[in-house]
Amino acid sequence: MTINETKFKTLLVEHQDHILHISLNRPEKKNAINPAMTNELLFVLDYADKTDSVRVLDLSAQGDVFCAGGDLRNMSGEENDDIPNMDGNLVDVIKNLRNLNKPVVCRIEGNVYAGALLLVCNATHAYALNDVTFTAPEIKRGIWPFMVMAGLFRVMPKRVGLDFIMRGNAIDANQALTHGLINQHFVKEDFQIEVEKIISELASMPPNAMKKGLSAFHKQEFDDFEDAMNFLESEINDSLKSDEAIEGITAFLEKRKPNWK
Repeated sequence: MTINETKFKTLLVEHQDHILHISLNRPEKKNAINPAMTNELLFVLDYADKTDSVRVLDLSAQGDVFCAGGDLRNMSGEENDDIPNMDGNLVDVIKNLRNLNKPVVCRIEGNVYAGALLLVCNATHAYALNDVTFTAPEIKRGIWPFMVMAGLFRVMPKRVGLDFIMRGNAIDANQALTHGLINQHFVKEDFQIEVEKIISELASMPPNAMKKGLSAFHKQEFDDFEDAMNFLESEINDSLKSDEAIEGITAFLEKRKPNWK
């Protein structure tokens, strides 16, 4: 069975020429990442890594929200018999995305929230519609966004990034561009044409040189990345057990203001 024949429950996937198109496909849940989507993403990233004809990964999303981060309402997921158990979690998705050593283009046509920022930060390229926003609201749920830091401070200035996560307010596409979170933003009429031009250009580059160069870039630039991810994973796991996190998540799900003690 080819990747194009594989039945996905949470993604739309198509390998066309040298481009692997992946679209998050839970629009009714704001493309929040549950275990089923995590497993399918790990499967597709493994395919992209092992398939030489894949030169560029094009990551997009269905609906009007790019991704809401982790699915707080549904941390279980319906199994997909077409996809083997990849035995990993969202941290592994981000590590594998970053270590793919192939161009990864985030095509952002909807708002980005919380842990979804890690997808944006660890892609090699990110392009957005000019009216989308980016938000790390975890602090308002009683949680410090430990995992988001692992990607955010590698693309945004630290003082700006700290303010972004400490207040939990949205920034617009122009601010995201100014602070290095995205490469460029476009009006809707130009978006697809401009992004597809860039993807085609990247796909035309020498794949072995690209892979070797990206591998060297990551090694010299971010030697401590995996250590940071492992440390921050343990921190977020502890944080999620706190009284503030429980109250913050409960208040969010109940659509009320949290009662901090």
